[in-house]
Amino acid sequence: MNTAIYIAKRYLFSKKQTHAINIISGISMLGVLVGSAALIIILSVFNGFEQVILSLYSNFTPQIKIEPAQGKRFDPNALHFHELSHDKRVLSYTQVLQEKVLIRYGDRPFIGTIMGVSDGFLKNTHLDSTITWGSFTLKEKGRYYAVIGSTIQGSLGVNIKSEELPLQVYSPRRTAGNSNDPMNDFVFRSIFPSGVFAIQQDFDNIIITPIEFTRDLLGEPLEVSAIEINYKPGNDVDKIREEVQETIGDKYVVKNRREQNTELYKTINYERWSIFMILVFVLIIAIFNIIGSLTMLVMDKRKDIAILTSLGANKRLIQGIFFFEGMMISAIGCVAGIVIGYIVCFIQKEFSLIKMGAKLSVLDAYPVEYDFVNNIALVIFTVGLISVIASGISSRLSIKGLDDIKQEL
Repeated sequence: MNTAIYIAKRYLFSKKQTHAINIISGISMLGVLVGSAALIIILSVFNGFEQVILSLYSNFTPQIKIEPAQGKRFDPNALHFHELSHDKRVLSYTQVLQEKVLIRYGDRPFIGTIMGVSDGFLKNTHLDSTITWGSFTLKEKGRYYAVIGSTIQGSLGVNIKSEELPLQVYSPRRTAGNSNDPMNDFVFRSIFPSGVFAIQQDFDNIIITPIEFTRDLLGEPLEVSAIEINYKPGNDVDKIREEVQETIGDKYVVKNRREQNTELYKTINYERWSIFMILVFVLIIAIFNIIGSLTMLVMDKRKDIAILTSLGANKRLIQGIFFFEGMMISAIGCVAGIVIGYIVCFIQKEFSLIKMGAKLSVLDAYPVEYDFVNNIALVIFTVGLISVIASGISSRLSIKGLDDIKQEL
């Protein structure tokens, strides 16, 4: 065994009576433990939030979305789109017509987005999991229905059980002119709501209707805003996306789920790394306590240092003893912190003990998702880097005044 490591281990695990230095070393170790555990817990919780949010989005957003590279709409009847719709790998193929509209319910107005969808939209079996009230019904007995976002329902006070008061949806006429009555420049259609869905603020201001209703309202008999495609399980969606983009050309943009929700992914990553950096700062303070404890250890072991130098120990060996002492304190605290952090995460995942303070339709307790390899590697790298710096500073202090110590003895 390396001499420096052996002596450092004897100092750290001394069987003699406990001194103040041992207590201070223990406190330093505890600081590293708490910081490491906090990092593991925070990273796991943010992984949990990411999985919950993305699972909600995946229940509503398609695996692939085709939009025009320029303009708002395009003709969906081109040959390549016909071939896409008949691809055996396709689970659902949906034509979407989307536009901003004015929605009225009684005397209350709301500016939202109407999303007309073809019948393939309802092949998504996860849509029902987004419903908080009613059902996801768009057509029944030859009658059109709308499914509205929770923001619309909350703003307008919509009662989906009422058969007397429908939603009125207004859109500007294509031939709008300078009429004395501004309402003459709008087309409006009435439709009853069948359900309310809740996903996220970006989606909850949408009213979903059959595409036939939206075409009639907007006066758009042919073109669509987008084509949404979901594929059967087992297919490589990223590879298919590249194939589709190559097939249909540069006039269209083919987006996967991540590209459809770039702001969401950015927000999640910004929040995760912001919290991570705050905890790293706390961890730096905890680890740099090691400098204080090692400095006191140097003062306590002045005689030992003088004896070692008299026996032929050079400055490198003395530095190594206190460097490895600091690294051992950090390593023990880090490993214990990782273990305790994952124990806390396991308990939270299994029993949901820590609540978010409000009952939500999606979750009421903090979610946890394990990512052992990445999280442990990140924590070990962070703690290791800070520990090397702190221990290096401490080890340099250990040889200062070494000549004076020898002369005193």
